[in-house]
Amino acid sequence: MAITNNEFWIVFGALLATVAFLYSSVGHGGASGYLALMAIYSFPISVIKPSALLLNLFVSGISFFFYYKKDFFKVKLFYPFAITSVPAAFIGGMIPLENKLYKILLGIVLIIAALRLFGFFKNSEKQNVTLNIPFAMGIGFGIGLLSGMLGIGGGVILSPILLFLGWATLKETAAISSLFIFVNSIAGLSGYFMGENTFPTQSFYLVPIAVFGGIVGAYYGSGYFSNKVLKYILATVIVLASIKLIV
Repeated sequence: MAITNNEFWIVFGALLATVAFLYSSVGHGGASGYLALMAIYSFPISVIKPSALLLNLFVSGISFFFYYKKDFFKVKLFYPFAITSVPAAFIGGMIPLENKLYKILLGIVLIIAALRLFGFFKNSEKQNVTLNIPFAMGIGFGIGLLSGMLGIGGGVILSPILLFLGWATLKETAAISSLFIFVNSIAGLSGYFMGENTFPTQSFYLVPIAVFGGIVGAYYGSGYFSNKVLKYILATVIVLASIKLIV
């Protein structure tokens, strides 16, 4: 990985900023997109997981700030998931997966993310349905554990669940998912460090790029911004990465 190579900064940096822009616009941190890009560029597994969590932390925090300012965040819809997801993500972050298994699981998650971007999980809003707290806590635990193991925040899994079950509106889902991703990323990173892993310093070179894209995306996304075509392009990139991982 030639992090100081000019071509890397121009191409990879532009793609990274685009991913942060797109994901933050819908209340996500962008981990699945970062993972896809790093897989395509053949980053080592030891760099992929912590880097995705670090970038996720910054971008999801930015996204939450903008959605919170618009008063879309509902704490009663957030805490049942967070109570169980945070400790589960911490545990997941300590679990070292064999490279082949990691790639297969990550590939499956990326396919789910791509299908959502392609519109297979419609973002249609149902009538408000009362949140089933025990069920929500179980969902939070499962997503949190998977998030910690794979280096994602879990928002790409939580969002379609919230919408499908009618527990939140589109904007509420974005606000809830962004904070959910933020706390899970912290827990996942903490678990990663508890596993006596070292943090790749290369990751910090990517933070300013992701932050720039995240700020712009969250600013427009918290309003009524639409970027359908770009989402399809991003979904294609994710599919290619998942194929690269699984095959």
